[in-house]
Amino acid sequence: MKEDTVFFPSGNLQLEGSYAENAGDRGGVVCHPHPQMGGSMDNNVVESLVAALFFKGYSTLRFNFRGVGRSEGAYGNGIGEQEDIGGAVSWLRNKGKGDILPAGYSFGAWVGAKWLANHDGVRPAVLIAPPINLLDFDFSSLAGKIGLVVCGGRDPFCAHERMRDMARQINCRFELIHDADHFFFGDESKLIAVLDDFLNHEGHEK
Repeated sequence: MKEDTVFFPSGNLQLEGSYAENAGDRGGVVCHPHPQMGGSMDNNVVESLVAALFFKGYSTLRFNFRGVGRSEGAYGNGIGEQEDIGGAVSWLRNKGKGDILPAGYSFGAWVGAKWLANHDGVRPAVLIAPPINLLDFDFSSLAGKIGLVVCGGRDPFCAHERMRDMARQINCRFELIHDADHFFFGDESKLIAVLDDFLNHEGHEK
């Protein structure tokens, strides 16, 4: 798997990303954890999402939100970051990748959910460790827009029983990795296995 550094527009800003090309029209956009807590696209969960998607035939774009790494701008309180997701999706579409699956981890899951509430035309998203204990998630408008939610059984930021109930309400698959915490250090292979199974059963086979 070969990733190239790319830059793409988000409004008047240029954002830094890493892009891996696959044949076909499928693309995955992967969003990273909180910029103000050290989050960037160089993250173990982000890289696990990229690997799972790429080896199922997706071209993948992970990127730094505004103000992170070599991306221009400053933290946008979750509002500017929604524009960043739109920029990433548009860039992939311009590359001929019209069949797009969004994915996000932690803060990236929150911003992704906010973006999905106002946008159609993409595959049901993958959310990893959405921090529902910390941030305001409204899943009421997301039925059919989220395909998979994964939480760790020892995650203090995602009450997994509450998340399971929310997933049930929007008819979304929920998976619990019992021994994992919010960061999935040492549990990346378990996470990839869950993602791989989801992609197989959702008809995403390469």
